[in-house]
Amino acid sequence: MEVTVRRGDSFWYYSQLYKIPLQLITHSNRNINPAALSIGQRVQIPGFVATGYQIKAGDTLWGIARSRNLQLDVLLLANPGINPNRLRIGQMVRLPTRITWRLVQGRRNYDHGAMVNDLGRLQNVYPFLKVASIGDTVAGRTIPEALVGRGGKRVHYNGSFHANEWITTPVLMTFLNDYLLALTNQTGIRGRAALPLYRQSTLSIVPMVNPDGVHLVLNGLPANDPWRSRVIAWNRGSTNFSGWKANIRGVDLNDQFPAKWELERARNPKVPGPRDYGGERPLSEPEAIAMANLTRRRDFSRVIAFHTQGQVIYWGFENREPPESAALVREFARVSGYEPVKTIESYAGYKDWFIQDWRRPGFTVELGRGTNPLPISQFNQIYEEALGILLAGLYV
Repeated sequence: MEVTVRRGDSFWYYSQLYKIPLQLITHSNRNINPAALSIGQRVQIPGFVATGYQIKAGDTLWGIARSRNLQLDVLLLANPGINPNRLRIGQMVRLPTRITWRLVQGRRNYDHGAMVNDLGRLQNVYPFLKVASIGDTVAGRTIPEALVGRGGKRVHYNGSFHANEWITTPVLMTFLNDYLLALTNQTGIRGRAALPLYRQSTLSIVPMVNPDGVHLVLNGLPANDPWRSRVIAWNRGSTNFSGWKANIRGVDLNDQFPAKWELERARNPKVPGPRDYGGERPLSEPEAIAMANLTRRRDFSRVIAFHTQGQVIYWGFENREPPESAALVREFARVSGYEPVKTIESYAGYKDWFIQDWRRPGFTVELGRGTNPLPISQFNQIYEEALGILLAGLYV
């Protein structure tokens, strides 16, 4: 929500008036110098939206403010130029409304379009949230990253490396929404205050690494799509893509990283298909390249890749993980009930590459239990299981 600066206004005053942490207002207005506000300048207030209200007989601004538990100046700021002593029946005024509900509705089929739309809505209400594309997919879809916080602990979460594991995307989007709500309303998540996490951490989320594959699993391909004939052939003639993990080129993106890639290549398919084909070389696919470039640029302190299914947490790679990984995975297991598994005979994954090249904590979390794609009816349970890990990744 925007307000117009008046004589004597300050970010500090706005933080007191709207009960929003000063840091969030400052970070929502990155192009404004808080020490040099000018009259008429437009300032973003995070966590609020303005709705229209039509004046009725007997209304006063003071009465309207009291009925909505707002200070009178909140209404005056939202309605510059209004004369509170000369309200007219039928006149429209703007009512600031604090957002206390989720904008993201995760318990549904959640494709790239739903994610992009929700990221835009979140950024509009919470302008301290940064959203930018880290690259494009084979079919030209954007791969957005959401960035929250300014702290030195650089934490990264990602989902939907595998197409039929798309339920990980609404899990991450719902957590992002809950985190933003907790920040602006100064509430906790499971008793954990959000603002200290914001101050100590920078959280990077790539909710959907494989948008083309997710679109294929959820929506199929129209008859005129240039990939349709090849994809159906790779899928053994079937238009049921529920078993599809790969990107639209039939490359398994979590077999694309240069961490003993040759060993994974030797035991897996050598041609494109629904799963396990790692390409002709590491980092051949634009989605994997985008993730690799992001990871190098951000220099993450730790990473967690969310997959399905099995209710397990993989946390090692070739004994190259640091000692702190063991303590972290114990906390993740405690808060989720999931089983920690140090290693299995698997290579070329994103967390493998991160552990190998950075020698920092990396994890693959297999959410839920069943057959992929997990039914959306499990969403609430899966989210509650994941929530402890998502929080602990920031506070431990």
